[in-house]
Amino acid sequence: MNVNVWLLFFCQALVNASSIGQVAMSALLGHAMAPNAGLATLPYALQMASTMAASIPAGIIFARLGRKPGFYLGAAGSLVGCGIYALGILKGDFLLYCLGSIPTGLGFGIGQHYRFAAAEVADTAARPRAIGLVMAGGVLAATLGPELVERTKDLTPPLLFLGTYLSLAALPVLVATLLTFVKMPPAPVRVVSPTPIAEIIARPTFVTAAVAGLVGYGSMNLIMASTPLQMMMCGFGVNDSIDVIRLHALCMFAPGFFTGRLIQRFGAHRIICVGGALTILCATLSLAGSSFTDFVVALCILGVGWNFMFVGATTLLSTSHNAQERVRAQAANDFIVFGTVAMTSFTSGALHAGAGWFVLNAAVVPPILVALSLVLWHRARHGRRASLA
Repeated sequence: MNVNVWLLFFCQALVNASSIGQVAMSALLGHAMAPNAGLATLPYALQMASTMAASIPAGIIFARLGRKPGFYLGAAGSLVGCGIYALGILKGDFLLYCLGSIPTGLGFGIGQHYRFAAAEVADTAARPRAIGLVMAGGVLAATLGPELVERTKDLTPPLLFLGTYLSLAALPVLVATLLTFVKMPPAPVRVVSPTPIAEIIARPTFVTAAVAGLVGYGSMNLIMASTPLQMMMCGFGVNDSIDVIRLHALCMFAPGFFTGRLIQRFGAHRIICVGGALTILCATLSLAGSSFTDFVVALCILGVGWNFMFVGATTLLSTSHNAQERVRAQAANDFIVFGTVAMTSFTSGALHAGAGWFVLNAAVVPPILVALSLVLWHRARHGRRASLA
C-alpha cells in the first residue's frame, strides 16, 4: 500500500479519535447539563446532523478545489468545535455546549471522505484494501480517544472534561500537518452536462450501497449512543463506560486491516450480510444481562458488524459511478447515511428514556432485515447480468 494511503490512515485515526472521545463524554455531560434526561444525547445528535449537513458543501468544495482544501476546512471546524465545547463547560451552559457540535460535526462530515480519497490514490484492484486500511485508522483512534478522555477528564476540577476538550484541540492541528505531505489527485474536470443527481441515486447499486450504509451506521449508533446512559443506570462509573466505548471502537476499526481482503475474496454483498447478522446478534445479547462483560461482548460484536456493513457498502458504492460523478455520488451517499445517523442520535436518548433498553435494541432488527433483503436481491440481479454478459 502506498505512502499516501498510510498518511490518510493517520488523518482518519485522528479525526475518529475526537469523535470517539465525544461519544464517551457527550451523553454523560448531556445528562448532567440538560434540563431533562431525554435530551442527554442531543449534543451528539446535533453533531451527526451537522455531519449530514456537511455532505453537500463538502462535495462542492472537493469538486471545485480538490481534496486538500476541503480536508483543511474540516480540520478547522474540529478545532473551533473543541473551543466552543470547552467554553460551554466553563460557563455551565448546555445550549452553548450543544452549539459546539455544529463545527465539530462539519469537520467530522468532511473527514468521512478520507475513505473515498484512499480509493482515489490506490490502484483499482487495491481499492477495497485501501478503504479498509484507512478506516482501520480507527484502531489508533480507539486507543487515543478514550485514553485522552480518561487521563484529562479531571485536569480542571471541578469542571469534568474541560481539560479533555482543550487536549482534543491538538488533534486537528496534527491532521492539517499530515495533510501537507499527502499527494492527492486534482479536482475532477468539470463537465458541461453532468449526469443528473437523480439519475445517479436511482441506480440499483447506489440504492443498495446507501441503504446498507445507513442501516449499518444508524443501527450501531442507536445502540452505542445510549450505552453510557444504560451503564450509568446499572451502577457503572465514567471509567467503565469509557472502557466499553474503547473496546467497541477497537472492534469497529480493527477489522479494517482484513475486511478489504475478505471483500476481494467473498464479495461486498456477503460481507454486508455477515455484518447485519452480527448487529442483530448484538441486539439480542444486549438484553441477556447487565454485567460489565455483557456490555463489552455486545458492543464488540456491534463494532465488527458495523465495520462489515459500512466498508462493504462503501466498496459497493465505488462501483456505482464513474470518475466525473464520484464526488457528487459520495456527497449524496453521505448526506443520506449521516442524515439517518443524526436521526438515530436524536432518537436514542428519547427512546431510551421513554421506552427503555429493550425497545431500543429491538428497534434495529426490522431495518437490518430490510437492508439484507435488498443486498441479496442486488447480488442475485448482479449475478444474472454477469451470466448474460
